[in-house]
Amino acid sequence: MNYGTVLDKLIDILSAERGEKAPPLTDGQKPGYFRALCNVRPPEPVSDDFLQLQDEYLSARTRERGVVDAGKLKYNGNIALWRGDITRLNADAVVNACNCALLGCFIPLHGCIDNAIHSAAGVQVRLDCNGMMNGSLEPNGRVRVTKGYNLPCRYIFHTVGPQVDGKVTDTNRADLKNCYLSCLNKAKEMGLGSIVFCCISTGVYGYPKDEACALAVSTVKDWLKSCCNSLKVVFNVFTAEDEDIYEHELA
Repeated sequence: MNYGTVLDKLIDILSAERGEKAPPLTDGQKPGYFRALCNVRPPEPVSDDFLQLQDEYLSARTRERGVVDAGKLKYNGNIALWRGDITRLNADAVVNACNCALLGCFIPLHGCIDNAIHSAAGVQVRLDCNGMMNGSLEPNGRVRVTKGYNLPCRYIFHTVGPQVDGKVTDTNRADLKNCYLSCLNKAKEMGLGSIVFCCISTGVYGYPKDEACALAVSTVKDWLKSCCNSLKVVFNVFTAEDEDIYEHELA
């Protein structure tokens, strides 16, 4: 695929929306510049021509990153641990730890999972979320569902985790537990076979990683025993530190 030509057209469309002209860019700079433009783009209607070009580009990038079959991971019971980029997994649903506006991350090229998922899936996710929220704010511990669009997964489950300021409170624990339960119950309701959880609230939201992991694992195990023994659950981590924490807890 000739990324240069496609990205030139995409960048020109987004720049024109902003009343700007794109600066001279090398081929190596174009992917990041395009992503940044999408990150800051408000949830406004977009042309069919743009969506066709965007989907062509993003789906090709997904194939290049390499799709990982969640069904072939190593499971202990119904639970697997996998370290890597969550946007590569082809499970029925992946969980996005989002902010309460539910519109994705507007910080250009930010390293959060919200930014990564929206950027890889396409601008349709922000548009869908905006249609659901209509300017309202999402409470902690619930779940909203959009299609996966250019991701390998079928659906994205958007959930807002608690923000911890200092010591973890009982409300923080209840909110985080409800994030997992809401997603699990929704997956069962939809008849899904697999779901991938990220490390909800442990990034900029400040929930201590070991405590969040212990709560996540115990909540999922209890739910599988009492509610559904057929759903495959993957804990997705991105760092070696998180992998060690989950390996210890799952053991």
